[in-house]
Amino acid sequence: MHLYVNMKQLGKRKNTIDKVAFSYEKAPESLRELIGETVKICVADYIDRMDRGEAVLSKEQIEDMSQIGKIAFGIVYGEKKPDVKKAIETAVQGFEDGLFRVFLGDRELENLDEKVEFAEGNEITFIRLTMLAGRMW
Repeated sequence: MHLYVNMKQLGKRKNTIDKVAFSYEKAPESLRELIGETVKICVADYIDRMDRGEAVLSKEQIEDMSQIGKIAFGIVYGEKKPDVKKAIETAVQGFEDGLFRVFLGDRELENLDEKVEFAEGNEITFIRLTMLAGRMW
């Protein structure tokens, strides 16, 4: 099953949100399953980048990254591979703590264990909330 995750690319000069296709083995049945399967896909991609150890940037990518002041080549230099189970637990805990919200189209998904009908080609949006620091007075 293919779902599209809306992603804002860091460092882009234009405020565009790209739809990135994620392939799931089976349709998630709840928000908890969606988060878990999405984390598995992202961790597998991260490990793949670790194993390749090479990256080449286009001129456009270098210019975009220079706008934010950091040019990163996407190479993972660490040797320790992430634990998928721990990553899923952390993501679910982050949702429970209100660090991010999830939308299916225009509808916010609020309950982790509520049955959700995902259809081929649905758009999913994860919005990370930023905590503001400072004093109240």
